[in-house]
Amino acid sequence: MRRWPVIGVALAALWLFVNGVELAPMPLAGAALSGLAIGMPIAYLFRRFYASDIAIGGLLRSIPATVIYLVLFLTELITANVDVAYRVLAPSMPIEPDVIEIPLRVESDAAITTIANSISLTPGTLTMDYNPDRNSLYVHAIAGRDRELVVAPIRQWEGYALRIFDEERSPTDPVPDPDAGNETDTDASADTDLDADTNGGEPDGK
Repeated sequence: MRRWPVIGVALAALWLFVNGVELAPMPLAGAALSGLAIGMPIAYLFRRFYASDIAIGGLLRSIPATVIYLVLFLTELITANVDVAYRVLAPSMPIEPDVIEIPLRVESDAAITTIANSISLTPGTLTMDYNPDRNSLYVHAIAGRDRELVVAPIRQWEGYALRIFDEERSPTDPVPDPDAGNETDTDASADTDLDADTNGGEPDGK
C-alpha cells in the first residue's frame, strides 16, 4: 500500500487533535473532511521524501504499541505538569536544572524525532541537541540532578518506539554505552605507544 495516503490520514487526525472539535457527528465529520482536504495534498506533494510503499502487516502490528506509547506519554504529561507546578509554587523551589546525555537504542530518524519531541512537549524537560556519532540526546531538565527521574519515562517510550518503528534492537536489549568505542580506541593507542617505547620509539610493524 502506498505510504502517502496513510500519512495524509495521519495528518488529518493530527489536525483534529490540534484544532479541537465538538464530539458530535456533524461537526466531527466536517472537521475530518477539512483535515483530509489539508492533509492529503500535503502528503502527496512531499511523497518523494519517504518510501512509496508501506507494509500493512507491520502497520497493524504497531498499533497496540502506538496506543500504549500515547497512554504513557499522556500520563507523563499530566504527571509532569503537576510536578512542575509544585516545584514552582513550593517555597523552597526545589529546582535543580542540569543537562543530561541520554544514549538511545532507536536509530531511525522517525523514532529519534518522536522521542525528542515527546521530551520537549513534556513540561520540565527540553531536547537541546542530538549527537549522531554517539546516538545520544542532550536533554535539559529542571530536575536534572535526579537522572533516574528524568530517564525512566524516556526509556519506557523508547521501548515501545522500538516496536512501532520496527527497529533492529528489542526493548529487552541493554542501552549501548557511547563511550565504549572511545575506550577501545584509547586502549589501542596506549598499546601502540607502549610498543613504540619498547622498540626504541618505533611501533611494531614499522
